[in-house]
Amino acid sequence: MEARAGLWRLAGLVAGLAGLATSYTAAMVLTIRESPVVAIAEGVIRLTPGPVADFVIRFFGASNKALLLVMIFLIAGLVFAALGRAARTRWWVPLAGYSVLALLTAAAVIAQRGSTTVDLLPVVVGYLTWLLVLALLVAPLRRADRAADPAGVGGPVATEAPEPRTDAYGDGAATPQGRRTFLVRAVLVAGAAVAVAGAGKVLGTGRRAVEETRRLLRIEGAGLTPAPRGASLGLQAIAPWQTPNDEFYLIHTALVVPAIAPVDWSLRIHGMVEREIVLTYDDLLARERTEAWVTLNCVSNPVGGDLVGNALWTGVLTSELLAEAGVLDGADAVLQTSEDGWTCGTPLAALTDDRGAMLAVAMNGEALPIEHGFPVRTLVPGLYGYVSATKWVVDLEVTRFADFSAYWTQRGWGEQGPVKIASRIDVPRSGESLPAGKIAFGGVAWMQGTGVSAVEFSVDDGEWVPATLGKVPSADTWVQWAGTTDVAPGDHVVRVRATDADGNVQTDVERDVLPDGATGLDAVDFTATDTD
Repeated sequence: MEARAGLWRLAGLVAGLAGLATSYTAAMVLTIRESPVVAIAEGVIRLTPGPVADFVIRFFGASNKALLLVMIFLIAGLVFAALGRAARTRWWVPLAGYSVLALLTAAAVIAQRGSTTVDLLPVVVGYLTWLLVLALLVAPLRRADRAADPAGVGGPVATEAPEPRTDAYGDGAATPQGRRTFLVRAVLVAGAAVAVAGAGKVLGTGRRAVEETRRLLRIEGAGLTPAPRGASLGLQAIAPWQTPNDEFYLIHTALVVPAIAPVDWSLRIHGMVEREIVLTYDDLLARERTEAWVTLNCVSNPVGGDLVGNALWTGVLTSELLAEAGVLDGADAVLQTSEDGWTCGTPLAALTDDRGAMLAVAMNGEALPIEHGFPVRTLVPGLYGYVSATKWVVDLEVTRFADFSAYWTQRGWGEQGPVKIASRIDVPRSGESLPAGKIAFGGVAWMQGTGVSAVEFSVDDGEWVPATLGKVPSADTWVQWAGTTDVAPGDHVVRVRATDADGNVQTDVERDVLPDGATGLDAVDFTATDTD
């Protein structure tokens, strides 16, 4: 009986995956970013509590979304197999199961920002595929069950005349003819599903078209501000002062990042303003632009972590746009919204003061990479990204903090998000062995908006040794630090601390990233070996 049940499970699994393939292709044909699986995954991301999200980001890094997709497919596979097994004796169970899955997926799709009834079509296509393919696959199994069990114990009343039984198996398996028919159909359906999914990938040319547009785009005046001489201290293995675009850290909630053609982008500035402003991409590029070196870091960055990078950003000052809109008295915040529905609340003062907050259109001299917010993102020096750096920004609502709750603040994170002074050891690496004697140490330190005035390092809790600092163009970038000291043979630990331009020394009190950024001193263990 178990061998026969396995075929029913396989029927359910093949039917389920075929439905996912057709729904994905339908989404690609209709240029819908949120295919059903993506909508479910992003729904899970939205509902994940802050501490859980921080744990996942910390331990799985950029692989967290791939892990989520794998888990969704595994769970879906188990559900599909169970529905196929249930279809053997209760025809209504898969119908009810598919209906529940379709309703849950439809709810996830509708929850996406800017969704319409058209976005539900892939769900309908997948649902109908489940029903039709399952019926196609179980028909020979049902006939074979009847042939092997003439009394009708194995399933519901047959709708087709049973095939002559050619052989009976002691374990109750299906007849050879019925099994062959099923396997042929299953292989054909599986092959068709693969072909359909492949076609969906080919048809989904939207991102490729946008990427080609981005690649050919030249933003006049971008990339003209050189890195200062002396920014790099020349110590190997220290993170480069300018972070290349393809090495810049990526943290966002979008499972499939929005691919927006510049011609389709617009930004609405509204709310507590005297006049509403709607900007197109051409409108934005026609305005006077600014350019600045700015370090960005994620609030989820642990002490000594790598969720930080420094780049040259080009854009239009938000202070000028908000002044043009005319902010009304009483407003203290701007609710930013991304094209994918992600929101953050930014202090109004941070967008209107002289720190240089901007709508960025270029990164390191070229149009923003899609993953970093093309065509437009916001950038606010001195604030963690979760309250300021909105990729694919499409809406700025001038409002009050008391009147809204943004994506991460709903999950327990702080409301304001000012960055904390931080420093990191890049040299030596943890566990590295080095010749005893004079050993070089180095890394980076940052305190955007204030600047770093000094960095010190200490071996085995000994005296603090002043480090040499690289040159920086402003207080908004990180600084490289380096220094040497004599170290005896043995196992050691080196620590680092920074002092900002106001004289505040980095605290050694260890705190987690939740609710508003980690504190503590980075420490690296290493071994000094005797060279004699």
